Amino acid sequence: MTVDLVAAVEAFFDGEILPRHREWAAYVSSRSGTPPFVAELRAKACAAGLWNLGLHDRMSNRDFAPIAEITGRLPWASEVFNCQAPDVPNMIMLQHAANAEQKKRWLEPLLQGRVRSAFGMTEPDVASSDATNIATTLRREGGDWVVNGRKWYITGGAHPDCAFVIVMGVSRPEAPRTGRHSCVIVPMSTPGLRVVRELRFLGWEDNVAPIAELDFSDVRVPAENLLGEEGEGFAAAQVRLGPARLHHCMRAIGACEVLVELMMARAAGRQAFGRALIDYDSTQQAVARSRIEIEQARLLVLRTAERLDQDGHQAVWRDVSMVKVAVPEMAQRIADRALQLFGAMGGSDDAPIHRAFAVARMLRIADGPDEVHLRQIFRQERPARWTVSNSPYITPSND
Repeated sequence: MTVDLVAAVEAFFDGEILPRHREWAAYVSSRSGTPPFVAELRAKACAAGLWNLGLHDRMSNRDFAPIAEITGRLPWASEVFNCQAPDVPNMIMLQHAANAEQKKRWLEPLLQGRVRSAFGMTEPDVASSDATNIATTLRREGGDWVVNGRKWYITGGAHPDCAFVIVMGVSRPEAPRTGRHSCVIVPMSTPGLRVVRELRFLGWEDNVAPIAELDFSDVRVPAENLLGEEGEGFAAAQVRLGPARLHHCMRAIGACEVLVELMMARAAGRQAFGRALIDYDSTQQAVARSRIEIEQARLLVLRTAERLDQDGHQAVWRDVSMVKVAVPEMAQRIADRALQLFGAMGGSDDAPIHRAFAVARMLRIADGPDEVHLRQIFRQERPARWTVSNSPYITPSND
């Protein structure tokens, strides 16, 4: 069944999506919004059963990996299958933490692809590398929660179809650090919620899930919009972060496969100093190193995905952290090699290279910067069994 689904997604990508990419790129470069034909492709994908494949009740994370790689070849392919970030992680979070009424109101439209969503966590005025710094306040007043604060780099928050944002904020300031925060669902139409501006990263604009800075000024939502229990905001958010990080990395591997293919094509068709670029050792080594790194990254992702499926998110944080560090670093290196090989064209909108570089560099910050994940990896390393002086692996000289 999984092999058949992967083949069906591959065929749909080759036959329906890739031939429309130039049209998509021309549309988003000249205006905002989604090209009308994307809705037609989404309807076709849904009718073919190629819909919501990123959810665990549809496919395991391990089985989804090759599909995510396929969709990662183009920035907008995931959207066709309703597998785009941040909506899939938000669906996972709602499946886990929402009650029946919340699922009917907020989850079902997402599953059907009728609306988009956002997750409001990071803030401009605090170091979000330590998520307990989050300072947006959630104050209970009668039958309402009142939200005050500012969020930024909120993926999907500037999308015209974004219907709601899940906001994390401090509701119990006197509680222990990881028990202070709660999550509430805030409709984008709520008075006091303002999209301050759309943001870019290294000049890259996310045309699928436009990134926003959001201001919350005495934003009132009903008490029943609390997602999960008060004070359990971090626990609810952690459920979405494991799959979200893995899916980003799966798509990054797909993007890197495209870069290698483009490097080969460029090198074979370009001459310098009387020789094709592909005949130079430096080109061959760049491609070979990229291939090695892609295969290493893929194996790490697949192992982590399998462990996440079997053991749950609490047991695999170390593995997820390793993936989160290794894959974006790999993708950045490969994008840099492709950029060097393509020259000026690589930095232009004619090629997908600068976007791949920007996304890889952003992933080294988003969902926890490298330093936080490296710290987590180190803290789970077991202490040494010996000192250097008595280790059986050390054989000092008798002199």
